[in-house]
Amino acid sequence: QVQLVESGGGLVQPGGSLRLSCAASGSIFSLNAMGWYRQAPGKERELVATITRGRSTNYADSVKGRFTISRDNAKNTVYLQMNSLKPEDTAVYYCNAGIVLLSGLRTKDYWGQGTQVTVSS
Repeated sequence: QVQLVESGGGLVQPGGSLRLSCAASGSIFSLNAMGWYRQAPGKERELVATITRGRSTNYADSVKGRFTISRDNAKNTVYLQMNSLKPEDTAVYYCNAGIVLLSGLRTKDYWGQGTQVTVSS
């Protein structure tokens, strides 16, 4: 059994900051690429940022320069530091991870349950 548990969402004013965390737990051998996605009401889920095990990163153009993704491999955790938040950043943010399982060393894709981020004055 593997779980991804997100935390850190909430309500923030425009220009403010939030830090999201996503911790993986369970029968994990290792984590491959991890990432954050978001889905606003009435829109499709979109990529926000990804990070490889070697810490190479990729960002959506809309968040470049404002968001920073990082990871702690020892804690099986990925973070998303969000600065200069805008109302259009309002969405449910989902964590994603490619996980190599202890059982048979198979790789499987997992998603967290989502955390709401609301940017409003």
